[in-house]
Amino acid sequence: MHLRTLTLTALSAAAVLAAGSLPTTASGTPRPTSAQEGAVDAAGLLAKVSSCAQISHGKYRTDANTRAEIPVCGLKGAVFWKADMDIDCDGRRTAKCNERTDPWFHPDTAFHQSDGRPLRSDTLPYVVVPGASALWKPAASGIRGGGVVAVIHDGKVRYAVVGDTGPSQIIGEASYAAAKSLGIDPDPARGGTAAEVTYILFKDSRVSPIESHRQAVALGKRLTKRFLLEN
Repeated sequence: MHLRTLTLTALSAAAVLAAGSLPTTASGTPRPTSAQEGAVDAAGLLAKVSSCAQISHGKYRTDANTRAEIPVCGLKGAVFWKADMDIDCDGRRTAKCNERTDPWFHPDTAFHQSDGRPLRSDTLPYVVVPGASALWKPAASGIRGGGVVAVIHDGKVRYAVVGDTGPSQIIGEASYAAAKSLGIDPDPARGGTAAEVTYILFKDSRVSPIESHRQAVALGKRLTKRFLLEN
């Protein structure tokens, strides 16, 4: 988020969602985004999320100074929302994500790689979910660390994992790699987009290891086919 004064909120939210954290006994290396993800039809997915059966107890803001207008909606096997995209460059320090490039940089993520290290924002597509609150408790809806997310923007569908938590009242944020894969400016200080981005999070899904984008894409494609059939 472009609101990093709430870092402690994000950290406390990580504890609430700790049940979704992944094992840290194996090691792995983040994989870049695969161009083959685009085979999924964005229009078909968007048709399934054209209306909202709201499951959140209220609505979210996209930034601290905006009105609360974004509901979390439910469908069979998934939850979704439509928001903007801010850039989360937290996690491991890299040439693209560090204190110099990101004024709000925090050297950790709510969920960690299988080797115990924070996620790497510039190579792993991940989505940030709001911290648990009276508005909505992600874990109660089957949304936990490592879950699969289909992210849709400008006719493109890309897969990501749930990788971090953010402020409990704000929604619409993803990693540097997720933004770049969608053609969105990934710069953590000036990037992101105010245009609509659709986030579809598949319930009770889990990519293992969390840092394997290849696994996220494979599982995401299977879950998308089921989602389209069941809704």
